[in-house]
Amino acid sequence: MLSLDRYKHMNLKGDLFGGVTTAIISLPLALAFGVASGAGAEAGMWGAILVGLFAALFGGSTSLISEPTGPMTVIMTAVLTTMMAQYPENGLAMGFTVVMMAGAFQILLGTLKLGKYVTLMPYSVISGFMSGIGVILIILQLAPLLGHQAPAGGVLGTLSALPSLILDLHFAELFLGIVTLGILFYLPQKYRQYVPAQLVALVAVTLVSIVIFDKDSINRIGEIPSGLPSVVWPTFTTEQFTSMVIDALVLGTLGCIDTLLTAVIGDSLTRTEHDSDKELRGQGVANMISGLFGALPGAGATMGTVVNIQVGARSPLAGIIRALILMAVVFVAGSLTEPIPMAVLAGIAVYVGYNILDWSFIQRAHKLSISQMTIMYGVMLLTVFVDLIVAVGLGVFISNIMVIERLSRVQEQHVKAISDSDTDEDVPLSKHEKSLLEKAQGKLLFFYLSGPMIFSVSKAIARQHRQISEYKTMVLDLSDVAMLDVTVSLAIENAISDAVDANVQVFIYSPNQETTEKLNKINVREKLGDDAFCQSRESALNKALEAMSIQQKD
Repeated sequence: MLSLDRYKHMNLKGDLFGGVTTAIISLPLALAFGVASGAGAEAGMWGAILVGLFAALFGGSTSLISEPTGPMTVIMTAVLTTMMAQYPENGLAMGFTVVMMAGAFQILLGTLKLGKYVTLMPYSVISGFMSGIGVILIILQLAPLLGHQAPAGGVLGTLSALPSLILDLHFAELFLGIVTLGILFYLPQKYRQYVPAQLVALVAVTLVSIVIFDKDSINRIGEIPSGLPSVVWPTFTTEQFTSMVIDALVLGTLGCIDTLLTAVIGDSLTRTEHDSDKELRGQGVANMISGLFGALPGAGATMGTVVNIQVGARSPLAGIIRALILMAVVFVAGSLTEPIPMAVLAGIAVYVGYNILDWSFIQRAHKLSISQMTIMYGVMLLTVFVDLIVAVGLGVFISNIMVIERLSRVQEQHVKAISDSDTDEDVPLSKHEKSLLEKAQGKLLFFYLSGPMIFSVSKAIARQHRQISEYKTMVLDLSDVAMLDVTVSLAIENAISDAVDANVQVFIYSPNQETTEKLNKINVREKLGDDAFCQSRESALNKALEAMSIQQKD
């Protein structure tokens, strides 16, 4: 799976700077996501190390930085909360088993070469569920910001407990959280180019908490164990297996979408092209290993990737260096995390949630399309209050129905049925062919289809040939049909059958071999005979006129 091609543009200085810079960015985020998930800060740190290292080694992008992300953390939080509530003894192991299963699912998608299809969904749906995840992440951090443990029940549990949390808030923790958010939102840009705002907030507010408040009066993160993480063996129960599979599919799919969208951004900055299928396999391997060692799942991280590229990184070496630096931090400086207040990490997670919200689309959606705005907000609300699968599935279904309906209206204009008394400028008839049509004196129906014919235009075809009994012959022109699906093929078969039943002779001009094969599969040739298939439009018109003259003699 290892490929040296991705290292051909290696820039040692740029990759080194990229690794160091992204490690500094990842440190506070990994701690914040680990705590937010309920698995602990060490799970976040090892997730950043393992996912980042193995995705860099086995992935299909040159400069993608992978680590625990806000969306993945939100899903992982829900998984761990459910599993640990139902199975206090094995719930944690079952949660990380879901991570391994999600990784296996990603490997399967990559092996089946389905990477290019993962992100083929309407932008309004992507925007809605990403914004919904941002809202979830913010809501889940309200309790730590107010100085409390997160209540059970996820979003709904937090919202229902919010009045009591506010009445019993700890002002010291709220103060630290507000200061953290103030730094994250208002640190001048001239300083951000040298040091990440998250790291400034983490260090500065931690020092403030040590100086101003007693150590025991503030909820703090505690020391991260400096050894290697323990192996978490896969754990299943027959009662929960189905729900574990569904959770794994959600987690794996979200990781695929998150990763491939970030990879596209990276491609646009580096003018390269990633291998989506290989990237999914690499992410799958990384998440399986991360789950095996009790660490958070991850995906391609937009901020880390963009910064990595901006400082000059051009190969996976940057991701490897980043992982090694974070590993050194765990082994050497794990004790330095002990005084970090939980409210600081909650503030960092809230800031991440705020940035996940698709503000650009939210602000402009009502101007672009009311229907797409409705879908976006609908998906967002379903994501927050119902379920991610329901939100995305329903959003994609409704969006596709709307697209098909609009496409149908456009395609119906490409279904033409004319006679000598009803000419149409869009029908490509030469002067001679028009004169042949005129000779028929309104008794020849020229049936012309063009463009891709999908199932949604079958009704238009049925509508156009409804009065077929008024004619003596029909010419079916399929010369400009780019694609013919099964439903339209059957609609054409019905039109031909109706014509035959009405004693109307049918002649077909279909130079496209694929289209002709579709007609042969539904036995049109057997029904009409070889003579019905003509070599040109003019030949079809002439044969139709000859058939009419024979009928008149009879």
